Amino acid sequence: MPIYTGTGDEGETGLFGNRRVPKDHLRIEAYGTIDELNSLLGLLRAESLPQQFDHQLATVQSTLFDLGADLATEGGRASLPRVERAIQDLERWIDASEGRLPPLRSFVLPGGCRVAALLHVARTVARRAERRFWTLVWAVERDTPELALPRPIGVYLNRLSDLFFSWARRANLDAGVADVPWQRE
Repeated sequence: MPIYTGTGDEGETGLFGNRRVPKDHLRIEAYGTIDELNSLLGLLRAESLPQQFDHQLATVQSTLFDLGADLATEGGRASLPRVERAIQDLERWIDASEGRLPPLRSFVLPGGCRVAALLHVARTVARRAERRFWTLVWAVERDTPELALPRPIGVYLNRLSDLFFSWARRANLDAGVADVPWQRE
């Protein structure tokens, strides 16, 4: 059986539940950006990473897949118990990472070692996923409040971008590479 169906050739796609929507629908933008972030994490995991770090990234990828499934389903809430626990994991990982880092004395620019640079890209994609999520939340609450989205998804995406920032700094520290400080011209 081929993977192509031809059903999207006219600019529409199907949500779980078979409703057809335009490919640029807010819901598609939201879960598509989460899929993009998940793919970027797959690229990051292709690097030589410590086993625990790779395991944590795999956990994040699985959670992101669950979030995407909920966003692709009108009224989807199956990920909610996992997301609420995952927020606590992210906060614990942030605290552990920050405990190893020197205090920030200036803003830092994305960069440093390759893993840190990839984490900075992941941070910005996570922020975009968060923005797309909240745009969808407000549209759904305005138009179909009975299908309100689980707000903890937005909290998870917010914490995730914070985690990636901290991990980028830690990756530089572990590689013996200085963070790139922002300097005024």
